[in-house]
Amino acid sequence: MDSELPSIIRTAWRAASVWAGERAPRRPPAQPARILIAPHLRLGDAILLTPLLAKARARHPQAEIVLLSAPPLLPLYAVRPYGVTAWPYHCRRADTIGAMMARDGFDLALLPGKNRLSWLARGLRAGWIVAHGEDRPGFVNWPVDDLRPYPDTPMALGEIFASLLDGPEPPPFRPGDWPAPGCAPFPLPGAPYVALHVGASTRLKHWPAPAWRDLAAWLTARGLGVVWSGGPGEEGVVREIDPEGRYPSYAGRLDLAQIWHLISQAAGFVSPDTGVAHLARLTGTPAVTLFGPGHPALFGQGAFWRETPCAELFIPDIPCRDDDRVFTRRRAWIRRCKKTERQCQMKAACMSRISVSSVTAALEGLWRRGGTAAPAPRLTPADG
Repeated sequence: MDSELPSIIRTAWRAASVWAGERAPRRPPAQPARILIAPHLRLGDAILLTPLLAKARARHPQAEIVLLSAPPLLPLYAVRPYGVTAWPYHCRRADTIGAMMARDGFDLALLPGKNRLSWLARGLRAGWIVAHGEDRPGFVNWPVDDLRPYPDTPMALGEIFASLLDGPEPPPFRPGDWPAPGCAPFPLPGAPYVALHVGASTRLKHWPAPAWRDLAAWLTARGLGVVWSGGPGEEGVVREIDPEGRYPSYAGRLDLAQIWHLISQAAGFVSPDTGVAHLARLTGTPAVTLFGPGHPALFGQGAFWRETPCAELFIPDIPCRDDDRVFTRRRAWIRRCKKTERQCQMKAACMSRISVSSVTAALEGLWRRGGTAAPAPRLTPADG
């Protein structure tokens, strides 16, 4: 927090100065020429912004749309999906804030997730700010002009974000709507393969090591190669699953753009409910997501991703999935688990009860849906 303090003070001072200097009444713009989308989200949630990006572009085809992005995500947005320009932002980096203030002046600002960036939006001279209500603490809502309620019935998070804009929902996502990002060349398997991403933000989302081994053996018996995937620091998870190194591992070796290409050229993809699972939707690769502490009603594909080849596996009767909050908002239909490993008394049963046979059946169903009996790789320039 101490390292954020200078940026927080600068943002608050700028917002207060802009606020004090305003003379005309604030009104929603009929045709905004510049739109700011300012999330406070991690990788997976950031990709869930895609329905909002698509809707903003469909509603305002001529507008300049600027998205504030964590610096590690910038390679994904370098291809400007939906014509969106990404600006780097980090709350501890005053240089990113200063660069934005030099290009301020927006007709409309949309705040998916937490509302703490409402002060930054005001400091960037956003003429009208829209966010969801009920965020805590209350002062994060003060600069917001239009506080919208969270839905009282189940809705995927991507659609909740998109509800910040009025009007019809965007067309469903199709592969190609988000062009593949460029990346540094890296070696890929030469045979058809399935990528198994084993890491996650918490061990409570990990699928048991024996299950991963059984799945890898099943894929091998089908004549498919297997590769392990994981983020930085997750090499140990792969070693726990495959101590003999039977299958090649990319854990900790690839950046996000390279992971995109690893997934995009695969015949299939399996992972827990984590950020890379959302990334897989953008590639069009048949993907199976294993939901444990999270809930597919909230974090799943929803209506926007309905035409992507995705399957979501979930054990519903887990009593400890009892937290009804997301971004401090509470709704009765939200059922997720935010316990730590120490607090979990069911030994991650939400994940261990997902059977290998259900995963193999889901993969086969996706391949049949795509008309593919023996999956083959889809080569791209990244194959170098």
